[in-house]
Amino acid sequence: MSNSIGHNLFHRSLLHPTGVDHRTKPNYSGIPASTLFKSASVNQAAVPTHRTLPSSSFYGRSLKARRSKVSVGASHPVAVTPQAVLAMEPPSELAGKFKVDDNTELQVFVSNAPTASVTIVNIQITYSSDSLILHWGGIRDRTEKWVLPARCPDGTKNYKNRALRTLFSQAGSSSVLKLEIEDPNIQAIEFLIFDEAKNKWFKNSGQNFHVKLPTREKSTVPNVSVPEDLVQVQAYLRWERKGKQMYTPQQEKLNIKNDGTEIKEASRDVSVDETRKKITKGETHKKISEQANKKNNFSTERIQRKKRDLTQIVTTYSVDCTEQAIPVERKSAKPVELYAKAVEEQDGDTIINKKSFKLGDKEILVVVSKPGGKVKVNLVTDLEESTIIHWALAKKPKEWSVPPTTVLPPDSVTQEESAQTQLTKSSAELPYQVQTFQIEIEDDSFVGMPFVLLSKGNWIKNKGSDFYVEFASAPKQVQKDVGDGRGTAKTTLNRIAELEEEAQKSFMHRFNIASDLMDQAKEAGILGVAAIFVWMRFMATRQLIWNKNYNVKPREISQAQDRLTDLLQDIYTSYPQYREFLRLIMSTVGRGGEGDVGQRIRDEILVIQRNNDCKGGMMEEWHQKLHNNTSPDDVVICQALIDYINCDFDLGVYWRTLNDNGITKERLLSYDRAIHSEPNFRRDQKDGLLRDLGSYMRTLKAVHSGADLESAVANCMGYRAEGQGFMVGVQINPVSGLPSGFPELLQFVLQHVEDRNVEALLEGLLEARQELRPSLVKANSRLKDVLFLDIALDSAVRTAIERGYEELNNAGPEKIMYFITLVVENLALSSDNNEDLIYCLKGWNHALNMCNSRSSNWALYAKSILDRTRLALAGKAEWYQQIFQPSAEYLGSLLGVDQWAVNIFTEEVIRGGSAAALSSLLNRLDPVLRKTANLGSWQVISPVEAVGYVVVVEELLTVQNKTYDRPTILVAKRVKGEEEIPDGTVAVLTPDMPDVLSHVSVRARNGKVCFATCFDPNILDNLKASEGKLLRLKPTSADVVYSEIKEDELESYSSTSSTDVSTASLKLVKKEFKGKYAISSDDFTGQMVGAKSRNISYLKGKVPSWIGVPTSVALPFGVFEEVLADGLNKEVEKKLQLLKRKLDGGEFAVLADIRKTVLELLPPPQLVKELKTEMQSSGMPWPGDEGEKRWEQAWTAIKKVWASKWNERAYFSTKKIKLEHDYLCMAVLVQEIINADYAFVIHTTNPSSGDSSEIYAEVVKGLGETLVGAYPGRALSFICKKSDLNSPQVLGYPSKPIGLFIRRSIIFRSDSNGEDLEGYAGAGLYDSVPMDEEEKVVLDYSSDPLMIDDNFQKSTLSKIASAGHAIEELYGSPQDIEGVVRDGKIYIVQTRPQM
Repeated sequence: MSNSIGHNLFHRSLLHPTGVDHRTKPNYSGIPASTLFKSASVNQAAVPTHRTLPSSSFYGRSLKARRSKVSVGASHPVAVTPQAVLAMEPPSELAGKFKVDDNTELQVFVSNAPTASVTIVNIQITYSSDSLILHWGGIRDRTEKWVLPARCPDGTKNYKNRALRTLFSQAGSSSVLKLEIEDPNIQAIEFLIFDEAKNKWFKNSGQNFHVKLPTREKSTVPNVSVPEDLVQVQAYLRWERKGKQMYTPQQEKLNIKNDGTEIKEASRDVSVDETRKKITKGETHKKISEQANKKNNFSTERIQRKKRDLTQIVTTYSVDCTEQAIPVERKSAKPVELYAKAVEEQDGDTIINKKSFKLGDKEILVVVSKPGGKVKVNLVTDLEESTIIHWALAKKPKEWSVPPTTVLPPDSVTQEESAQTQLTKSSAELPYQVQTFQIEIEDDSFVGMPFVLLSKGNWIKNKGSDFYVEFASAPKQVQKDVGDGRGTAKTTLNRIAELEEEAQKSFMHRFNIASDLMDQAKEAGILGVAAIFVWMRFMATRQLIWNKNYNVKPREISQAQDRLTDLLQDIYTSYPQYREFLRLIMSTVGRGGEGDVGQRIRDEILVIQRNNDCKGGMMEEWHQKLHNNTSPDDVVICQALIDYINCDFDLGVYWRTLNDNGITKERLLSYDRAIHSEPNFRRDQKDGLLRDLGSYMRTLKAVHSGADLESAVANCMGYRAEGQGFMVGVQINPVSGLPSGFPELLQFVLQHVEDRNVEALLEGLLEARQELRPSLVKANSRLKDVLFLDIALDSAVRTAIERGYEELNNAGPEKIMYFITLVVENLALSSDNNEDLIYCLKGWNHALNMCNSRSSNWALYAKSILDRTRLALAGKAEWYQQIFQPSAEYLGSLLGVDQWAVNIFTEEVIRGGSAAALSSLLNRLDPVLRKTANLGSWQVISPVEAVGYVVVVEELLTVQNKTYDRPTILVAKRVKGEEEIPDGTVAVLTPDMPDVLSHVSVRARNGKVCFATCFDPNILDNLKASEGKLLRLKPTSADVVYSEIKEDELESYSSTSSTDVSTASLKLVKKEFKGKYAISSDDFTGQMVGAKSRNISYLKGKVPSWIGVPTSVALPFGVFEEVLADGLNKEVEKKLQLLKRKLDGGEFAVLADIRKTVLELLPPPQLVKELKTEMQSSGMPWPGDEGEKRWEQAWTAIKKVWASKWNERAYFSTKKIKLEHDYLCMAVLVQEIINADYAFVIHTTNPSSGDSSEIYAEVVKGLGETLVGAYPGRALSFICKKSDLNSPQVLGYPSKPIGLFIRRSIIFRSDSNGEDLEGYAGAGLYDSVPMDEEEKVVLDYSSDPLMIDDNFQKSTLSKIASAGHAIEELYGSPQDIEGVVRDGKIYIVQTRPQM
């Protein structure tokens, strides 16, 4: 809940917009807008208007956001209700009555306020709409233009400096509005009424409505016309004198009014020019003019965003997430576990519930069984001190009812609704000591047992609430066994667990312990920082006890917070690789502050009680809690009181605010200083309480809600709170070094923070974050205040986006894409290693430009950026899951955190950020793009009809070696591209996007398996819901039609999934060593090398001259076996034979050991000599010329190619079709790497449609490994008719985020005899290994000519298609071709028959 009560203290929802309700009008922090810089005035505080609710809280067993029935649009500021007018204002006269149409009547009432300084106008129209606007102005002379009064209702907007626009509020079937006219020279008001949602105007017979105002005594202030620039001068000087503070819009209006009045008074006896001379001196006027100009830039409806180089905000850090090496300790059973085990052995299968409660290093364990129809409760604890159980039985969950006397253990004492029983200490003869409690209940009307414990005069509760055990088996998860804490900073987490009992005493203890642990966490690396975050978030979400039997002063809590946040600030500066996670920690902790800030919490409540005569009851109980242990709950309580008062002292509103933010009656009673009473104020206390509580809210938030928007703004811009009597004053100075014009930018944000249409607000928020960014990377003693402000701005973006969903309901794709650019920018500003997000943002900007210029391919391009953005979000989610979830599970287990809260820990962290809003926007845009680009809901990769039973799996990889005993349709969430298709599979359907020419796609087509990507989540959900059912799939080239069929139809269906070539006819012929370790391309024959090498040799001199073919040499068949048999490698051979025997015996885990053993081979000198000779003779560079280390790199690459014979995928592939694995031989093709601009794969017959008249190709940036390997995202794809090679048609733009690039080097390619077998797709199973490691580069397609230059794109794709056609002509059959483009020239690196 980013900008509402207690930043990030309560859980948020991923896709649900923030609800709204009719309560006090707040700013983004949930406090009345007028309380940021001053106390609320009586008029402001008393107006009940709409406000945004805090986002979410705990409900039952899950974290949910509370939904409101009021539309999001209702959060727009509105005016007062007529009830307030009738009850509190002087009598009014009917000044105008108009029949607008047959069903609509308009009435205008006018009265003078008692002081006669203000005329009150109440307008009522019998028409109800939440978008009804008064378009109005004042009239001084009927011949003049409208004048725009300075005093107007909150939310009023200036319309082109010609009129004011104010939103009506709804009152049943009518709409009402109140105006206060202060200018005595205004003789009348004129207006029109406009329903913005329906674009409907209400006029007075085609004219303006005109209402005369009663005459009243004019002000004693002289009627002097004061120039606007002079008012700005006076305003600037006043602003500068007061420390350049920030002001709310209301305060700013009041200040300007007062400045104008002052100038009028000063001009009573002198001219305005003389007054000007007195006010302005020297350069001051220039300064003021500049300042006024700046302020005017931000007073308009929108800001002008600066153009920036987005690459300047790229951050990349290397993060080590290696877990701490911790010896595994064998845990001995605890006493309570031994006792419970004995109970379980006795009661056996009758146990219906078992529940454990952690008490620091102690535990309570309750076992409920039902032997012989009776409910039996066994409670055991290892508490050492004598303990009494205060208990009851419940007929409704968690209620307290006195137990029947037949149930009571001996010496029990009954009370009004409960009983007390002394726990029984175990016999001294037992090897362990525990205390126990047993009861048997025959009455089956009881559903559970609530209880608390009393030991040493202290009540022991369950995190502040009663313990409760159900008498039925509940469908809840058992606490996970997280083993030895793998993937965590275990030492840090263990230390946290050891100190938790101390931390429970108070926030002061917890924050000080966190400070003490930061050095240890920092040294443990990113997992150590994650450990602190997990702990702090468990605290913030109320999973840990906040206060236990310890009184602490607010200033002590504030000082502890201050110490912790200072330390986090220092680490943020010194360890930039931890910044993203440090921000997360800070979002769970209040700002704190030395001394006076915290002390005001204690002092100010006393002043409130004294000033408002409310010293007893609930206020006194709250006062006692505040004095002894203030917490973020106090922010919620304060807001609940404000809402209660504003809503006519409605206690239902008070409890709703509390409950919406996770505070129940039980929680109020659980405080060490419990709150038993409900508020009960008198009506004459209303105005004073609203004023003082509004001011008090700022004090509370200054300590507990550092990332609250208005509090964060105030801390950065500076504010002063005066002392009063014994209450200390506070002065916060502005942060130095902030950018010029930044205060005005923040002012714009605060002015628009509740706009119904959020686009301008989002622009302002992001402009503020961009302006603030340089300050976040510089050391500054006030850096934490800047950080809290940035966190608050970040959260405000998310809240605004959620509120803006309604705005997008009928929006076109341009607006949705623009919103996406804003959210991607926000996410990038909050993320480390954000390069991919930045390039996504640049891609969206380009897509938006294409859309606005009506480019024919805009939707296709935008779809590729959408897919890439989804990959970025998935990557971020996986990273968070890897870092946070193991720590959450381990620490949650140690601290006894509810399992449901542990299970969704990382999910809720992700949902709390911009990624959730971005995901929602992408889901909204996706079907629009697919429809516009005619993509449909499917991409069919292998169009084969199939009938089978639906099986849903998470990853195809996890089942690739499985054999299904009946025809199976796999619905797999993830398909990377390198997997095998399991035996028995007739179809694979996935939302993932493997390339059409990936290994798994080729496998599917070769095996006659239906393979398709589904883009529609609704279709995918329907398929998942059909798990276990028998379906028939009928794919076309662009769609898949499916239907359920009966079992008896299966037999009549003739499966097409069998291969054309019987696997029994597939045999490998073992190749022998022919006496040569290395050969040139002239010796590439079938006895020496595989088809890959022979084909590349065949192309030499036969393809057109514009097609390049790289020079090649090879290590032929049999060289591996010869090297293994060499005396140098005798021990390696023995080891390898032993491992192979284990493999033959079914120990498949040894495959990895075999590969490692192959890497131990030493090269015979003759091999080195021959390979050097052949490479140099062919004009290739010899690695050894660059030193022995370079040769070692080359030799390792050769061995890796040989070792890939024992890759899991390759091994099981040969096993599946019963090929003799020992007969598989591996030649190694050696080529110089062409450092490619682009790489491509061509199928000269379209593999999806089988159309031999068109070529299909895929292109990636950089080396081709991202295309043929398991790299996420799609390549650029296109088709081209062979009859028109100059007209390629792009089918899809690339979404692959990573490109591979390499220095000038050598690549060693696998070339097995398995690739020669017709009917067996051996290509791609074995590894090709470059001598040097490729560099992974995050790709920026927005500047790539292949994407943005139509002529370059057409030329390049035409060349690729022409090369494919030429090679097909050469071979006379369809070809599968790999190649690269370098400086516009085409190179072919291999070709083989298309399978």
